[in-house]
Formats: sequence, C-alpha cells, structure tokens
Amino acid sequence: MEPGYLWVDGRACASSDGGVFDTEDPASGEVLTTLARGTAADIDRAVAAAGRAQVLWARTDPNERARVLWKVGEAIMANLEELARLEAIDCGKPIANARAIDIPRTADTFFYFSGWATKIHGETIPVRGPFFTYTTRDPLGVIGAITPWNFPILLAARKIAPALACGNAIVVKPPEEASLSTIALARVATEAGLPDGLLSVVTGLGEEAGAALVAHPGVAKIAFTGGTDTGKLIMRNAAATLKRVTLELGGKSPNIVLADADVVTAAKAAVSAAFYNQGELCTSGSRLVVERRVLDEVLDVVAQGARELVAGAPMDERTQGGPLVSAAHRARVLSYVDRGLAEGAQRVTGGDLPGPGYFVAPTVFRGVTTEMTIAREEIFGPVLSVLSFDDLDDCARIANATEFGLAAGIWTRDIGKAHALAARVHAGTVWINTYNRFDAAAPYGGVKQSGFGRENGRAVLDEYTEAKTVWVGL
Repeated sequence: MEPGYLWVDGRACASSDGGVFDTEDPASGEVLTTLARGTAADIDRAVAAAGRAQVLWARTDPNERARVLWKVGEAIMANLEELARLEAIDCGKPIANARAIDIPRTADTFFYFSGWATKIHGETIPVRGPFFTYTTRDPLGVIGAITPWNFPILLAARKIAPALACGNAIVVKPPEEASLSTIALARVATEAGLPDGLLSVVTGLGEEAGAALVAHPGVAKIAFTGGTDTGKLIMRNAAATLKRVTLELGGKSPNIVLADADVVTAAKAAVSAAFYNQGELCTSGSRLVVERRVLDEVLDVVAQGARELVAGAPMDERTQGGPLVSAAHRARVLSYVDRGLAEGAQRVTGGDLPGPGYFVAPTVFRGVTTEMTIAREEIFGPVLSVLSFDDLDDCARIANATEFGLAAGIWTRDIGKAHALAARVHAGTVWINTYNRFDAAAPYGGVKQSGFGRENGRAVLDEYTEAKTVWVGL
C-alpha cells in the first residue's frame, strides 16, 4: 500500500524529521504499510494551523457550517468502498461489517451534527435589578482527539463532527495500529469543502505524538477513547494546563437473561453481544448473567452459536469474525483464557486458533464467579464469561460487581422487572431486549472506571462549548 502520511492544514505531508514506523496486516502478520511517526513539532504545526482556522470557522454562518458538514457526510458515502476496505484490512474487522455499519454510521454522525450547527444557543435569565442577562455557548477552540483501533473512523467521527458543529477545530492522533481510515477521512472531508486546518491527523506513537497533544498549551480539550489506564494518565497530564477532558474507557458489561425472557432469542443475541468485532468492543457483553433455571438452555444455544461463527480474512464477504488487531493483543487475550482455566472456570468451547494471522476462536466459559479475573478485567477479545443467579438481588449484585460501568443488557418479558433492574444497574447505557444499539442522537458514555462525559446526542454539545454570561445594565 501507499505509505502513510500526516494530514496537516489541508494537505498530506511527511513528519518533521521524516520518521516512519510499520503497521501490520492482522490477517497475515506481515507489514501492511508504513506510517509517518509524528513528533511534538508536528503536533505544534497542526495545532497552530487549527488555531488559525478555528477563528474564521467560529465566525462562519452556522448555516454554512451545517452545509459543509452535510457535504462531508455525503462524501463519506461516496467513498464507502475505499473507506470500508481500509478499515477492514487495517484493524481486521470483516469487510461486510465495515461496509454496512462503520462507514454509514460515520456518515450519519456528520449528517446528524450538521443539523445542530444552527441550533446551538444560550438563554435569557431573569435576575434581580434593571439588567438584561443572557448566556451564549461559545466554542472551546482547538480540540485534541485520541482514538482507538477497534472502530477507528467511527469513533474519530464522534469527536470530529460535534467539535466542528460547535465552531471548534480538531487535531486527531489516531491509533498506531490502525490509522489509515482516519487519514482518508481527513482527505475526504477536505475534498468535500472543509476549510484547511480545521481537521488535522497526526499519526504516531502515544508516548510521542499523543503525549505532545495532551501537553500542548494551545489545545483546550482532550477527547479520548481507549483503555482505562491510559485515560488516567491523560487526565493527570492534562491537569498541567487545566484542559477539559472527556474519557470513554473500558467496560465489562453484564448481559442479563431472566428466566421469563424469550430464552432462545436472548441467547442468540448474546453471541453477537460477546463476539461482534471479535469482542474488540468497549460495550461487549462479555459477562453473560443468566438466571440459574435456564442456564443450561442458554449455554447450549450460546456455545453452538459461538462454534458456528465463521472466522476468516477480513476481505472475505463470508467472514463473521476477523483477526485481533496485533500479535501482542492476541497473546494478551490468550493469557486470559489460560487464567480462566487456572482459576477453575470450565471452557465450553473456543481458545487458540492456529494459522497465519492473529485469530482467537470465540471462547465461552461457564462456572465463572465474580472473584475470577475473567469476570473482573476487560479482556477486549472473543472471551465470554457465563455467571448465574437465583433472584433479582443476586442479579443486581453480580451485574455491579465490576469497577466498570459502560453498558448492560436485560432480557425479560416482564417490563416491570426490566425497569426495576435497569435502575439498579450502574451503567451509562442499558439495553432492554436488545443489545449494542447506537444512534448519533442517543448520548453514550460511562460511569465509574468507564470514564465520564458523553458522546452523541444533544449532551455532547456541552462537552465542546463554554457557557458565557453577559449582563447588560438598563
């Protein structure tokens, strides 16, 4: 493939010192291409360009901002095949998923936030005395975004589109494992009419380009999606310049099946909840929490579904599960499989999947308890821990027996139980009789160690604007 490059101030360029690094094809383990190794100087160049462009963008008629963002969405759909291909080969996801979900939802994010560009406003406030007092919502300035490798283009768009709608500029440091689609997104956006400098992409290593972005005094806010430990490091380092920070971090989501549910439907959905995108999903239903009297029935369906998932090359249209993103991540996931066995969990199916590429077969453990490592730590791979409960109090205790709080699922025909349990589960999102549903209009984010702040929906606009109060003496 063509070697990678930075995208700064509306054009492709090499890193300041010409440095590069290799990125691998997860399906073969071979080098896919090289990426520019961005430096602190490159971050400084991108932030400077963003600062210049942002001043003009903030003064641009909101109707024009809306028009540009809508055109970016249209351009994404016009380039669907290219973007889907880059996403599939770079991070290992099945091409069918990238084509049907990742790229259309990326476009939809721009369509949705184009509508908000003309609807960001303050309010008038009745106060004591002869004063007219009102507020405005002003853009923050330059946003720094650091994005993960499991959904590179979509999770970048969730930061880029609202930031631009609010009048900001943004510099993105994409994941070193999978940067190609984010670079292509910047190019497509520029070709669609996004003014130069508003969106820059600086590829590189987290400890170099990422750290420089967090430390830069010209960046007003960091929006991060990734691991909890890295999120904590970013939060500490951002404190030096008192940046705003929003963090969408890890998860260990409980997917709860009550005995009165449509058990077969719930069990089939649990397979997708756990193994979609090879389990490399923050909201993965990685803990299946089942009422004991239907445990065996659920396990039979789940195990059969896991065995039937088709693993293969990302570009194969039949593939349902691709490789994990890297050799290091594959080794990490398999270490959890070994840990589960060592701690007494019973493997029903799955494990190592020999051959070229970084594959792991969908793995199901039964007999898991809340004290086991595989029930507590985020594995971020195709490993499902099945736990059981006897009553709703026991269920709520197990569901909340985690430091994370990103999402949860509940399957039941009793709507009263559904609402009561949803209120007791500590999570930013709860799905009832469905799982892993997202929309650009619906706020998304976590609690506890899953982070803070929200993406999507009206809620995210407060993350990218500052309230200003104006008093007028009458």
